Amino acid sequence: MAKYYLAVDIGASSGRHMLAHIEEGKILLEEIYRFPNGMKRVDGCLCWDLEALFYEIKEGLKRCKEIGKIPSFMGIDTWAVDYVLLDEKERILGKTYGYRDERTKGMDKKVYEEISLNDLYARTGIQKQIFNTIYQLMAVKQKEPELLEKAESMLMIPDYFHFLLTGVKCTEYTNATTTQLVSPVSMDWDYELINRLGYPEKIFGKISHPGTLVGNFSTEIQKEIGYDCQVILPATHDTGSAVVAIPTTEDDALYISSGTWSLMGTELFKANCSAESRVRNLTNEGGYEYRFRYLKNIMGLWMIQSVRKEFEEEYSYTYICAQASKQKIPSIVDCNDDMFLAPPSMIEAVKNYCEKTGQQVPQNEWEIAAVIYNSLGKCYGDTIAQIEEMTSEQYDRIYVVGGGSNAEYLNQITAKYTGCTVYAGPGEATAIGNLLVQMIYNHEFEDLKEARECVKKSFKIKKYER
Repeated sequence: MAKYYLAVDIGASSGRHMLAHIEEGKILLEEIYRFPNGMKRVDGCLCWDLEALFYEIKEGLKRCKEIGKIPSFMGIDTWAVDYVLLDEKERILGKTYGYRDERTKGMDKKVYEEISLNDLYARTGIQKQIFNTIYQLMAVKQKEPELLEKAESMLMIPDYFHFLLTGVKCTEYTNATTTQLVSPVSMDWDYELINRLGYPEKIFGKISHPGTLVGNFSTEIQKEIGYDCQVILPATHDTGSAVVAIPTTEDDALYISSGTWSLMGTELFKANCSAESRVRNLTNEGGYEYRFRYLKNIMGLWMIQSVRKEFEEEYSYTYICAQASKQKIPSIVDCNDDMFLAPPSMIEAVKNYCEKTGQQVPQNEWEIAAVIYNSLGKCYGDTIAQIEEMTSEQYDRIYVVGGGSNAEYLNQITAKYTGCTVYAGPGEATAIGNLLVQMIYNHEFEDLKEARECVKKSFKIKKYER
């Protein structure tokens, strides 16, 4: 009988349960359950509905039993930086804020009262993003200090779901690094920094590496789901999982994890925390096997997703891509401008940027889409130049993984602006990377290199010439 592995991959707009097994040396992947996700307004704040998400996680687990494919191992990955604070009775304190909520405005200045931006980067190597957990916790300290006083523990979102399944608290390394509170030298919490900022040291639990056994389903969950399963920590940060699944055995490959965000970078074995790296806003996020994902966080397909919601008709992304490819508008926007983070109207934001910068203003939905795709391509081109300068490497190929690897026009533009050959796929890289870590744990593969070689054999990779 086949041994099944289950990845629960939850993104900012949807989640999916992906079941896999190995057959004749290849990974066979099957989506068995999908559900919506998104931030919701609660008292004027953008929040996640964790109760609804956990319900969906359990429904997907039940689906496995219904179809007679019970997983032996499973793990959950989600977006980064967001967290829950738990009290002494393991209850969530306050709201579960989403990273796009505005409460972190001005919190960077509060952090820099205790440590300068330069020193913070030198200590953590993490790119400044106003929504990083370090700034979110400062917002709690400034606006809801009673929550920190009552807190007994802090768990990142996927760690919290693992806790609900097993009763075991485990803090996974790759996601922990996105808090901007982990040392790239010790690979552990920077407790001196934490204390300097006035955050309670006790809430930061022991950090565990991807591939660690969290535990089995609790008795309560076993009764509800109808079976037991071992929960294995994947790289719980979805980008960390996506990078695990890059279809190459090169150690210094250039990649774009393309989805709601575009994460463009390479892997290093030692973090680059230099001032030059900070100025270029490159980050050193933790990766599998303690590699560092040296990358830039680019706004990504969030802009297209937002525009699509404003269209009068519900067009497919494939259709939007095709229509955008026919447009001739030359305008370019800065995808990393904060004005595109959570505007009331993305269409108006793009138009306003073009108008303010003296460029041709897009007149219809397809010109809007074309501006966004071309702007992403331009941003990729600028980023590869920075990465080459910082790593002293020359890249002639880019591996694009994740949902954005299916965007044909964007892949063509990426090849044009970067001068690289683009290898696109697999589209479900995040789930696959999650599954690979489980499979390595169970000795299906000897190591990461063997696992990535299997990805090359198992999934279609499309090539776009520069």
